[in-house]
Amino acid sequence: MTWPNGIEARPLDKSDVEAWAVLAADVEKVDQDGVNLGVEDLAEQLEAPKLDLARDTIGLWAGDRMIGFGMAVVSSAVVDVDRVRTEGAVHPEWRRQGLGTALVRWLIRRAQELHAENHPEVPGLVGAGTISTNAGATTMLSGFGFEEVRYYIDMRRPLDQPVPEVPVADGFRVMPFDRAYDDAVRQAHNEAFQDHWGSTPRDPETWANRTTGTRAFRGGQSYLAMDGETIAAYVLCYEYDANTAATGVRELYIGQVGTRRAYRGRGLARATLAKVLAEAAQAGYQRGALGVDADNPTGALGLYEGLGFTTHSKYINYSLPMPSDV
Repeated sequence: MTWPNGIEARPLDKSDVEAWAVLAADVEKVDQDGVNLGVEDLAEQLEAPKLDLARDTIGLWAGDRMIGFGMAVVSSAVVDVDRVRTEGAVHPEWRRQGLGTALVRWLIRRAQELHAENHPEVPGLVGAGTISTNAGATTMLSGFGFEEVRYYIDMRRPLDQPVPEVPVADGFRVMPFDRAYDDAVRQAHNEAFQDHWGSTPRDPETWANRTTGTRAFRGGQSYLAMDGETIAAYVLCYEYDANTAATGVRELYIGQVGTRRAYRGRGLARATLAKVLAEAAQAGYQRGALGVDADNPTGALGLYEGLGFTTHSKYINYSLPMPSDV
């Protein structure tokens, strides 16, 4: 790859996370995508399974200042299509100088290599995304041939408003998350999301890295709907200290909500989520937040609206058929 004069490009390393956190904070001030991550959160991203730091990541530097980054992540499993997820950003002060274009080109090339190395037997797609208000990113992705394929709605709910009382269906109980059920929750999640767009089964290592093993996971604020000893539904929650520091609002982020197929239609997700919200308010959280696929096949958008969540912003997922050349 050729980078503009004066720019050093090198793989990310854990020693870079403090500079990366500064870059991420500066990007968020302008892009306002609602993501505030601290040093520890970013360090966890570099521990993702199958992520080869030397080949799958890149940091762009102007002297000792990180002014851009990129990352390509291959799925540990595929269902029908190999979606190689990419992400990246350029510092607002360094935009419109060709860095973003060069970075996207690097990400596509790395995605091609990952697809060829891991899942060449199925069609490949390069995945990317941005908040809908980021006109520069949408224009650039469109210029490379990316197409809008999915919309995710960021929803929020103040917790000083009363939470509806939702009874639990007869024969079920709602209990706090218990580590003894961790792998059973993983299996329930894989089953619940097998009919959701872009979802692939999570193995134990990926599950730990992205869900219940993260420093942001709050087991005490997460709840399970149980049929005896069988998990019927679940709500898993997270708290990001960097987000509280940046916004001044203590927010409980609801990361995963699911109901196993055999238990749908009984209001279990609604009852469990109502319990989460009520307990979060008691614990001192000021706001609940979540993201939902606008075309979720289980009607999740209506569920959340019924519990008082309102739309805050829209995130666009883009896909590019794996090209033969860049």
